[in-house]
Amino acid sequence: MMRLTDVVKSLIILNVILFVVTMMMMPQISGWLIFHYPGANYDGIGFQPLQIVTHMFMHGSIMHILFNMVMLAFLGPPLEMTWGPKRFLFFYLFAGLGSLALHVVANYIEIQNGGAPGSVLGASGAVMGTLVGFGYNFPHQKMRLLFPPITLTAKQLVIGYIALDLILGLSGSGTGIAHFAHLGGALFGFLLIQYWNKFGSRL
Repeated sequence: MMRLTDVVKSLIILNVILFVVTMMMMPQISGWLIFHYPGANYDGIGFQPLQIVTHMFMHGSIMHILFNMVMLAFLGPPLEMTWGPKRFLFFYLFAGLGSLALHVVANYIEIQNGGAPGSVLGASGAVMGTLVGFGYNFPHQKMRLLFPPITLTAKQLVIGYIALDLILGLSGSGTGIAHFAHLGGALFGFLLIQYWNKFGSRL
């Protein structure tokens, strides 16, 4: 793993600070920062506009934040060095917001079919977009997984993650995991790269 770049380091620090504050010091403020679909609530707290951004810096467990931050630490620096800090940060946030957009659409469809409005939190969508960006820029980079212990190219890993999320999302498996949020981050990250390739970026 290369050294942490400035934006990646700042994102990790912000995520860790919010995790410590909301999980160990002031858990009562979590409801204000997690995104709630209109009609859902956490301890009486419903949707608030700031949740559109804050939800992607919130995590529900140590394993949740550990997985996302390790992925960001490995994948983010090469992209930040390739694109520059401003462009990388815009990409990360854009993927995170796209993640939320697709999750809201999926939740709306669930509600129309008798489901209940839900809440979502985590950097997984933005990190998934980062994975897509890494796979697009470094498709042949070898990546060793811990579980299962196999080696894949970055392109193969991206395809595998997307396929798994799509299968689990459509089947309704993986209770508590927002698979369509992951897919939204991947989709919007890919679309932004295509836009930059065609029209360029002024960032």
